[in-house]
Amino acid sequence: MDYDSISTGYDELYGEEQIKKAELILQNIYVRKTDWLLDVGCGTGISTELFECNKIGIDPSERLVCQAVKRIPAIIGKGEELPFNDAVFDVVICITAIHNFDDYRKGISEMKRVCRKNGRIIITILKKSKKAEEIKKFAKEKLIIEKEVEEEKDLILICTTPAQ
Repeated sequence: MDYDSISTGYDELYGEEQIKKAELILQNIYVRKTDWLLDVGCGTGISTELFECNKIGIDPSERLVCQAVKRIPAIIGKGEELPFNDAVFDVVICITAIHNFDDYRKGISEMKRVCRKNGRIIITILKKSKKAEEIKKFAKEKLIIEKEVEEEKDLILICTTPAQ
């Protein structure tokens, strides 16, 4: 999907749905005000701003990032090539974006790399995606899945990074 072309109507199309998912995530994890959170595929930042902590978003769509920076710090970039040092984030979220990655394996590996040991990674997978089962399987190989939450359209994986 070309998110640049729908950027002006993104919040109208997906905003309510994205906020509901973020609220569901917040019901299942505790985020401290001092935590650092990365939102991979942040879109307009509409759901990211609900997290009361230090945060930054990344999205490949220049137009979505232009809207996101009105709400949160955000940069243009791909989930498969995160421009951050190792182990800098306490929480990494990826809400309804992983199925759009060119290489979800590299994306999950990158999220793990930038997340601190025993940090939390939350990935929501669009259930109707043809890649849904293989994404979940790969996440299980790389991360510790603490909980799975079924949402109307998504499967939410609440994960932690291994301690070693």
